Amino acid sequence: MSKQYEREAGVLCHISSLPGKYGIGSLGKEAYVFAKKLAKSGVKYWQVLPLVQTGYGDSPYSSVSCKSGNPYFIDLETLAKQKLLTREELKSAECKTLDYGELYNGRYLILRKAFSRFFFDGEEFREFVRSGIAEDYALFMTAKTVFGGTFCDWEEDIRLRKPEALEKLRTDYHEEYLFWQFLQYEFRREWFALKRYCNKLGLKIIGDIPLYVAYDSADVWTCPELFKLDKKLRPKKVAGVPPDYFSETGQLWGNPVYDWEKHKQDGYGWWKGRLNDALETYDVVRIDHFRGLDRYYEIPYGAETAEIGEWKEGPKEQLFEGFSPKDIIAEDLGMMDEGVRELLKKTGFSGMKVLLFAFDGEPDNEFLPKNIGENCVCYTGTHDNDTVSGYAESLSAEEFILFRSRVAAALEESGILVQLGKQGEKLPEAFLHMALGSKARLAVIPVQDILGLDNSARMNYPGTVGGNWTFRLEHRIDPADWSKLKKMIKKYRR
Repeated sequence: MSKQYEREAGVLCHISSLPGKYGIGSLGKEAYVFAKKLAKSGVKYWQVLPLVQTGYGDSPYSSVSCKSGNPYFIDLETLAKQKLLTREELKSAECKTLDYGELYNGRYLILRKAFSRFFFDGEEFREFVRSGIAEDYALFMTAKTVFGGTFCDWEEDIRLRKPEALEKLRTDYHEEYLFWQFLQYEFRREWFALKRYCNKLGLKIIGDIPLYVAYDSADVWTCPELFKLDKKLRPKKVAGVPPDYFSETGQLWGNPVYDWEKHKQDGYGWWKGRLNDALETYDVVRIDHFRGLDRYYEIPYGAETAEIGEWKEGPKEQLFEGFSPKDIIAEDLGMMDEGVRELLKKTGFSGMKVLLFAFDGEPDNEFLPKNIGENCVCYTGTHDNDTVSGYAESLSAEEFILFRSRVAAALEESGILVQLGKQGEKLPEAFLHMALGSKARLAVIPVQDILGLDNSARMNYPGTVGGNWTFRLEHRIDPADWSKLKKMIKKYRR
């Protein structure tokens, strides 16, 4: 007899996408309003993207520290209530659109003003600093401010983290060091207050962690022995995926790959610590590029494409000893093979099914509603895909007719009565019905598809830099959209 899962629904919306006056979503009142609306609609999970401090390319999947919180998400009005900012300073920070260049140039200036008025001799803050939670991050960011460039180019004693050099950095630039500590202190204070509020409403948070970390990061600087680096601490091998149907030259990501033999020597302590930190930050963790934990593709550093590389064995299920299947979602999209399927089976983790991938005409397509099983998470689309409406609009007239007919057939087969319309006006609604009506234990809907938005609301185009991660909810969601979602959740007993 198959295991019975509780049927639940979730909504995907990153913090940056929340509405507000200051150019980017924050952990302030709009987040609380959004959480309350989710809970009232019967939603049990709020999924966000990585909350880390973003760097070049503004991607939440590349950060100076995998344990950092994004200072952009600190709520300016909360700082004002603490008398750390003035009304005039709040007014100067107002911005309707999300422009990361302007944000970078202006937000840290205003955060420094707040810090200049912060009483950092307070016991709570002193205890935070003593805890070491943000120590590596604060030292790294202080060194970046002082020395610039990439850590491998810093003076030797700092590059190699000699204790006396780190102490001198901490002492000589103490105020700078405390500024970066302050940012993490305030972020965590606000985030965990929001998380407690969500949990009290019966709403759990699904977080997200990338498999790899950025090269120029506190993570690699702090533990270079855990990555395949040379004696000068430069990468020997970098991550990517080989050429396939989508890319003739593959994808060259450039992240340093892990030295899994070194990780194994202490029972994968660094990675397990990372997962435990993530499970403290969130209620459930989605691991991006999960297949790389079975086998991963490494490319020689300096290669211009991913065409020449080699598959290597990953840590497999050993990495997850002691972790519960209910706590982790495996992003198992892309190049799947028996090894990944076996790893999923051994760990018991839920994989992902994306309905936008279902309608290629193949009856055994694993993403078709009829082929979706219980132990998985069903999405209409993800942050890396078109919206449902945007995908339909991207098709030629002939392709659209075929797509529409395949969706109509899947709806009929599932017993879902939705008239799509000649132009596919009801396609986003149909995808909501298919996701929520599937056998998947959890169905997660990107907020863009709840609203039926086109690709102007798309979050990310993989492989491109600039113009991504900027989608904002310009206003609170219409009550009619919440009502529609609530009725669907109730209909499908989620």
